Amino acid sequence: MHRLRLPLSGGCQCGKQRYRITALPLTLYACHCRECQRQSTSAFGLSMPVPREALQCDMETLASWHRTGASGRQVAARFCPECGSRLFHEPARNPSIVNVKPGSLDDTSWVEPVGHLWLKSAQPWFRPPENCLTYPEQQPSFEALFEARFREASSRSSV
Repeated sequence: MHRLRLPLSGGCQCGKQRYRITALPLTLYACHCRECQRQSTSAFGLSMPVPREALQCDMETLASWHRTGASGRQVAARFCPECGSRLFHEPARNPSIVNVKPGSLDDTSWVEPVGHLWLKSAQPWFRPPENCLTYPEQQPSFEALFEARFREASSRSSV
């Protein structure tokens, strides 16, 4: 298992958009809802909430698109206007965080979800690992996911 090292850095596929993260992620989870499947063009999407103040990025240079999540709340999707790479989600439910799309990190060797959400719409072949949190739908609170990530990240991080 590779170790998480701060600061984290990442960017879009074409390289025009770059960012840095200066604090540990709050958690990292996979979402299997149909919206995340469409957005990722895969079986699930990964999200890594970080404190907004820990994200260094020129948000003004990103394009945005808004959608209504399964919860009925708005989510702003931020992406590179050149290559279209999705970099962040800004959920209206919690304006103090930004959900980074961890596939855009320069080093993904440590990326491993601590939980899987919306398993009722997961692809039939998918089986979550035994040692992670699982939820059939969206959770009203992310506290269990935050606690699991903090324990995991603090045992592996090297700041």
